[in-house]
Amino acid sequence: MGTNHYLYPRPDCEHCGRPFERLHIGKSSYGWCYSLHVIPEEGINTLQDWQALWEKPGALIRDEYGTVIEPSQMLDTIANRSYTGKQSWEGDWWSQCGHYKDEEDFHQQSYSQRGPNFLLRHRNDGKHCIGNGEGTYDYIVGEFS
Repeated sequence: MGTNHYLYPRPDCEHCGRPFERLHIGKSSYGWCYSLHVIPEEGINTLQDWQALWEKPGALIRDEYGTVIEPSQMLDTIANRSYTGKQSWEGDWWSQCGHYKDEEDFHQQSYSQRGPNFLLRHRNDGKHCIGNGEGTYDYIVGEFS
């Protein structure tokens, strides 16, 4: 379960109130580093690229439920995450996530690895995840939600 976030580069239509085309910022999933959507063909390759777009006059961030998110709150959601349910990597936490033989099996099947603040991090495969951010986010390409 997770929440998708979108950037609306300009305000809603002043005549009908309908939002204009949106850009998918990424997805926040519990226990994982933020999946930051990078769109190279749009010139969006880093968190800093997204921040520059958020700061433009008239830009608006909303989650998939329509809630408006302030840029500072969006940055915090992306870069300052932690998994509060886990205080250590020790133990058999992976067995609670399904039928896995061990932690290695879990990561293999989940395309994951240990991340910061006890979060799971996407494994950089050069196809879906093209990099891990400096904070609690990963660079993800392609369509996902």
